[in-house]
Amino acid sequence: MSDAAATIPVVIRALRETNCSECALNPVCLPPAVDETDLDQLDSIIERNRPLQRGAHLYHERQPFEAVYAVRSGAVKAYTTLPGGEEQVTGFYLPGEIVGLDALGGGSHSSSAVALETTAICTIPFADLERLSQKMPALQRHLLKLMGQEIQTDQQLMLLLSKRSAEERIASLLLSLSARHKRRRLAENNFRLPMSRSDIGNYLGLAVETVSRVFTRLQQTGVLAVDGKEISILDREQLCHVAEPATSAHDCPGA
Repeated sequence: MSDAAATIPVVIRALRETNCSECALNPVCLPPAVDETDLDQLDSIIERNRPLQRGAHLYHERQPFEAVYAVRSGAVKAYTTLPGGEEQVTGFYLPGEIVGLDALGGGSHSSSAVALETTAICTIPFADLERLSQKMPALQRHLLKLMGQEIQTDQQLMLLLSKRSAEERIASLLLSLSARHKRRRLAENNFRLPMSRSDIGNYLGLAVETVSRVFTRLQQTGVLAVDGKEISILDREQLCHVAEPATSAHDCPGA
């Protein structure tokens, strides 16, 4: 089955979820303890657009900041353009995650965001969101939490790039994706990579050939089962050890 065909049922399901209270991503995307009245107010400002096709942009670098975007299905890649015209991948966003917070400080986006596959998006005009957050303490706290997560993600990328081996970088990325799937109440040991090997290499500062070799080695040693973009973590403890050689079995998440 093609990537586009595989995403069709997911997109259809997302489009059927006509409001926040019915959305399967509600526990991930929205702040906890929001009462029904507040949820109705929040739902009234959200725009649900037609799905983006693969390669379509949510916004471009230096575009004025007007909204943030919640991924309902599919996946989004953020990237910046270097002075020489090369693309530098800065992040990947999965369902339930918010895209566009990079513009909060400067009034314009510091990166571009593009759909990696057919992707359904909720557009949230920031002026309306800011107004509501002043009335809803839970929403305001949630926005601060999201900004903190964005900073944490940037720090994690710097740590990934500082790691000495390709194996450590890729194992760390896979564990991060696994944790994000678990947060969405999905299988943490079996998931699909929406990004290409080339995007992974760009993000981690590795050649695409190196990325492919590492996946092959992890498969040969029984740590992973790899079928195209489908990943199964077979030995989580060993994957944790590859990511952080000093990690004990007790410290490995989900081992």
